Amino acid sequence: MPTVEVGDLKDGDFLLDVREDDEWQAGHAEGALHIPISEFVARYGELTEAAPQDGRVNVICRSGGRSAQVAMYLNQQGVDAVNVAGGMQVWAAEGRPVVDAEGKPGSVL
Repeated sequence: MPTVEVGDLKDGDFLLDVREDDEWQAGHAEGALHIPISEFVARYGELTEAAPQDGRVNVICRSGGRSAQVAMYLNQQGVDAVNVAGGMQVWAAEGRPVVDAEGKPGSVL
C-alpha cells in the first residue's frame, strides 16, 4: 500500500478524510474533503469532481486503517491515491491545525 508521512504533505495537497461524521465534526484538517467510508462508494462521484485531475489523493482517517482500505480501492480504480500514515492522530501530534465543524480549534476522536 503506498503511504505518505504527515510531515511530507504540503499546504494545498489534496486530502480526503474518510472518518465518520462525529469524528469530522470534532476535528479535521482544514480544506479536506469529507466522505465517510460508510458512504464512500455511493458518493464516489464527489471525489472525482473535487480531486485534482493529475494529482494525488491523500487519504486520511483516525489512525490509518480505514484510509488504507479506501486508498487501495482508489488505486484499483486507476486513481493515484496514498494512505496517510498514522492518520489524524499523527496529524494532530505533529502540530498540524485541526478545526471543528464551526472552524474553531478541534480535537481528534
